[in-house]
Amino acid sequence: MHYPAFFDDIPVIRLHDPLAEFLGAVDDGVIEYRYLDVVKLAGHSCPTVASAYWMTYRALRALYPDGFPERGNIRVEFGKQADDGVTGVIANVVGLLTGAAADGGFKGIAGAFDRRDKLFFAADITSEIRFTRLDTGKIVEVAVNMQSVPASPRIWELLPKCRNGSASVAETSEFRQLWQERVRALLLDHAEDAQVFAISLL
Repeated sequence: MHYPAFFDDIPVIRLHDPLAEFLGAVDDGVIEYRYLDVVKLAGHSCPTVASAYWMTYRALRALYPDGFPERGNIRVEFGKQADDGVTGVIANVVGLLTGAAADGGFKGIAGAFDRRDKLFFAADITSEIRFTRLDTGKIVEVAVNMQSVPASPRIWELLPKCRNGSASVAETSEFRQLWQERVRALLLDHAEDAQVFAISLL
């Protein structure tokens, strides 16, 4: 399986999942998620998928500065409806990484490990996403603003040709490279840029 080399440069998200440990899926319960994992979930790599991964990374780092985040013990709220824009896509990524699910999630075992009712939409929040630690009540809100990381204008020239099959091999390669370059810039060049990723502890 071949993918852009920069995927391997993106920091890994490590969490402790008590359910995985309990059932013997992972001996110590520590699970690693890489950017490639969310690409597999979404079926593509784009700025939306990238920002969902990185907003979650930054939120978890803020909520758990001294240890592993606990997967399945985090409440996630979105300010928009699930079908509003790309909110649903972002929620799929966030749900994978945090274990948070709506009413269709895992029901638990013997009263433990319930993942339901931990992911909500159209919440009364002032930011894009709110993450809450259920053990301590600590809250962090996150949002992304990609205006300062614009796509190359050349993308919009090439996209119709790639879509209708009239692009040359060179043009197709150029389109793909430029598309992923914006993803790379978001996740590496602007990873700590407060103008792009806004993180607020409440």
